[in-house]
Amino acid sequence: MKTEDIILKEEKQRKLLLGLLFDAIGMLSFSIPVVGEFGDVIWAPLAGFLMTYMYKGRVGKVAGFFAFLEEILPFTDIIPSFTLTWFYTYYIQKR
Repeated sequence: MKTEDIILKEEKQRKLLLGLLFDAIGMLSFSIPVVGEFGDVIWAPLAGFLMTYMYKGRVGKVAGFFAFLEEILPFTDIIPSFTLTWFYTYYIQKR
């Protein structure tokens, strides 16, 4: 394998692991009903920022907007937005 292939593979794995972690953090509001929904007010802008930071360009901007909405709206925390964006980036777009 070339050095840049190894770097791309490591980046792909890192984004998947971070995405799974961030999706798990976003789903924590289900474990503490009242406090969790208040926590979404703090987590939603952070999730949007992290998404746009992880995925550059149009994909990052659109995914960041939807990650923010998914976290701020009640009862939508079950959607794994980071993992779905990872899947879209590496399997649908085939980067």
